[in-house]
Amino acid sequence: MAQNVYECMFIFDSNRYARDPNKLAGRIPEIIQSLDGELLVSRLWNEQKLAYPIRGQRKGTYWLTFFRMESSRLGEFERACQLSDGILRNLTLAVEPRLVDALVAHARGEAVDTPEAVDAPEAAVAEATDQENAGTPTEEATSEESAPAEEAME
Repeated sequence: MAQNVYECMFIFDSNRYARDPNKLAGRIPEIIQSLDGELLVSRLWNEQKLAYPIRGQRKGTYWLTFFRMESSRLGEFERACQLSDGILRNLTLAVEPRLVDALVAHARGEAVDTPEAVDAPEAAVAEATDQENAGTPTEEATSEESAPAEEAME
């Protein structure tokens, strides 16, 4: 089977994470390695109030992980996550192979060299904004145009 790179966002029980962060966060690499996977990066993402209670918890700690694993073992990974007490929820997505290096580098906090093709959408948005602004009058022009109308009303 082919090995794919996966991105997994976990929501940990904030109370358990606060008591022993290394134990709960250390459980993720253990699960991945037990299934012959390779951990690429694993880090704290955020801690915030949940939109709705999960297992009675109103606050969650978000943990981001990228790993490489055989696609046939993904079901076992999901099951191990469900059985872990400190993990409230997890979402695992396959990462497009062309994006792996950039996403992993970003998760590590490293600078990412972006090719021109990636910058093209930003340039297109900036150009569209400039074109929209070119068609609308500025505040000075608008206030000058409205001044004679105000004088005519008096």
